[in-house]
Parts: sequence; structure tokens; C-alpha cells
Amino acid sequence: MAVFSRGFGARRRDTDPNLPPGQYLTEDFPVLSAGPTPRIDTAEWSFDVIEDGRGLARWSWDDLLALPIEDIATDIHCVTRWSKLGTSWRGVSIDTLLEDVDSEATHVMAHSYGGYTTNIPLEDLTDGKAWIAFEFEGEPLDPEHGGPARLLVPHLYFWKSAKWVKGLELMDGDAPGFWEQNGYNMHGDPWTEERYW
Repeated sequence: MAVFSRGFGARRRDTDPNLPPGQYLTEDFPVLSAGPTPRIDTAEWSFDVIEDGRGLARWSWDDLLALPIEDIATDIHCVTRWSKLGTSWRGVSIDTLLEDVDSEATHVMAHSYGGYTTNIPLEDLTDGKAWIAFEFEGEPLDPEHGGPARLLVPHLYFWKSAKWVKGLELMDGDAPGFWEQNGYNMHGDPWTEERYW
């Protein structure tokens, strides 16, 4: 993961009080990724929930689309300081995916096609806080924004909304993912500026 996209570029300031501290408002959708963009055929796509190396559940693309689909209206905030307000998405709630999973896990490692990982407390993914999203603004999610599907955790900085997501690993403790091993905060709340160590 040595190639960095333009989303890492220069920052502007904004004083909008509706934005989390240190953020500026953008109408664009900057691309922030490290490494090449995976191109995943939905015929080959699958999503797994695993724990201790055991598979607990798996969905194909068709399986995912057969689950209850929700419309999500939310703001998103990137650690590189841009925020985009009033975005619309469609996807499947993590609550739906985990409703038949029996686990004492406290944390999750999200895994993506391409090797990206990020850690998230399980309580930040449940109770209507997170989704597997596959549409943005009424269109299929572009690969550069994480399509065909990405994790959507809008109350945390957007690096926690793993692009090209392929599974969740349930864990009984916290462990750093890709950016967290490289200096990013283990949690990532934009309202308290949990950006870096």
C-alpha cells in the first residue's frame, strides 16, 4: 500500500459551526485510499463473519441484496479534514447481518479486498450505527469509493468505513488495523478529534 490518492492533499479551513472541530465543508467527494483500487466482480463477491478462525456466516452478492435494505441519510467526515453533509446511501444494517450470530466479542476487525483492515468497537457497529453500503446518491457505489460495497460507519472518521469490504472478524479485545498501526487513533470520533495517537 504505497500509492496514495489525492485525498491526502492540501487542506482548507472552514468555520461552519455545524461541522466537527477542524473540518471544512466540501461539495466534492474526495478519494482517499492507499494502494490500487480493487475491481471486484459481484459474481465473485462474498462477505464473511468469522471468529477465532471459524466462519460464522457468509453472504453472496445476491444473498446480501435479498436482505432488508435501508436508506441512510447522513454526514461523513474524513480525518484529512473534509466533511460532506447530507449524503444518501442504501445498504444492509450490520444489525441484520449479526442478528443470528452468537458471540461475546467486544471488537471487530473489518477486512477488505486488497488487504486493508480497520478495527472498530462492536458497539459502534450495532444499534443502527453501521451498514454494508452499495449505493451512493442513487447509483451503484463506484469502485474508487469502495464499490461494490463498503462498510459505512458515519459517526466515526471515514477511514473506519472500510472500502471494498469483504468481512468482519469478531474479536474479544481491540487490535490495530492498517491506519491504526500507522499512527491513527484506535477509535476515530470526529467530534472529539480522535485523529492520531
